[in-house]
Amino acid sequence: MRSVRVATFALAAAALALPLAAIPATADPGPDHRAAPHSNAKFDRLRHAAPEGFFVGTAAAGGGHHLEQDYPDPFTHDRKYRKILGRQFSSVSPENQMKWDFIHPERDRYRFEEADAIVDFAERHGQVVRGHTLLWHNQNPAWLEEGDFTAEELRAILRDHIQTVVGHYAGRIQQWDVANEIFDDQGNLRTEQNIWIRELGPGIVADAFRWAHEADPEARLFFNDYNVEGINAKSNAYYALVQELLADGVPVHGFSTQGHLSTRYGFPGDLEQNLRRFDELGLETAITEVDVRMDLPESGEPTEEQLQQQADYYVRMLNACLAVESCNSFTVWGFTDKYSWVPVFFEGQGSATIMTDDFTRKPAFFALQDALKDARKG
Repeated sequence: MRSVRVATFALAAAALALPLAAIPATADPGPDHRAAPHSNAKFDRLRHAAPEGFFVGTAAAGGGHHLEQDYPDPFTHDRKYRKILGRQFSSVSPENQMKWDFIHPERDRYRFEEADAIVDFAERHGQVVRGHTLLWHNQNPAWLEEGDFTAEELRAILRDHIQTVVGHYAGRIQQWDVANEIFDDQGNLRTEQNIWIRELGPGIVADAFRWAHEADPEARLFFNDYNVEGINAKSNAYYALVQELLADGVPVHGFSTQGHLSTRYGFPGDLEQNLRRFDELGLETAITEVDVRMDLPESGEPTEEQLQQQADYYVRMLNACLAVESCNSFTVWGFTDKYSWVPVFFEGQGSATIMTDDFTRKPAFFALQDALKDARKG
């Protein structure tokens, strides 16, 4: 059985150990891409196939691009979606409901209702929650980006936001993405794009971690970014920064790579080595926003070959995480194409998740399930 050395996972693991009768019943998850073999129904769920102490998560759809679509809020209105979310996963990340523009729409007003509903749901279903995100250059409200604030005012705004939001959920969030995407692909700080770094200097990143830790000393605090799966200029920049912050006593607990991949490009074969070097610094690691997009044929339906390549990418990411002791969290960025962000932002690409629009399971789902079962046996 895979060992877990992070003490803060103990409470959440205990929740997952509840008998099935203690977890609210959920509906059938829908049709499968392949005929389901005869097996213990409990292990048909990703969350129960996983090794003890290993969390399999998903984003809870809502906010962001969903507000512009012709369907109602997914988490609130799609009952079947919620039931699969509760059945299959042991960790939940609000997709947009904790981002600045959604949760803090006006300077003197916070909007907690939607995020509260997700956290409440997670607790009812024995799931942990990843908070996302506290300091980012994107999805900030207009009042913040266009406001005429002094540096002192901006610093107070950020501190109030972090301590209010983290404090609101103190004791209920397992991990927080404190600083999100603070480097560009060349490994340079986003000094122009990121209002906090631009106006307050790079030292504000350390302050953000300190303020979050003050608001909830039990939460594990992470850096999170894309294109840091492999060892490259961007992940090297995080590696150097983390060492500086740890030497200064800053409460940085984790490093996570998002895992937004495309079959256009080769798989980052040094993912495991990259996670391992952060593990060797004493950090927790995680893969937090996994999807694998592809260029779709004119029919709009992926070929079997594409689906198999996608499944290979998914399972290789999972196996890299499973191979590193401190990597105890693997989160897909949505589990159904019905609500995926990919087609909205990448024209001609899609089918990026592990289930189709009608919740049919793809080869990627079964590849993850099999890998989790193998790890559990080991």
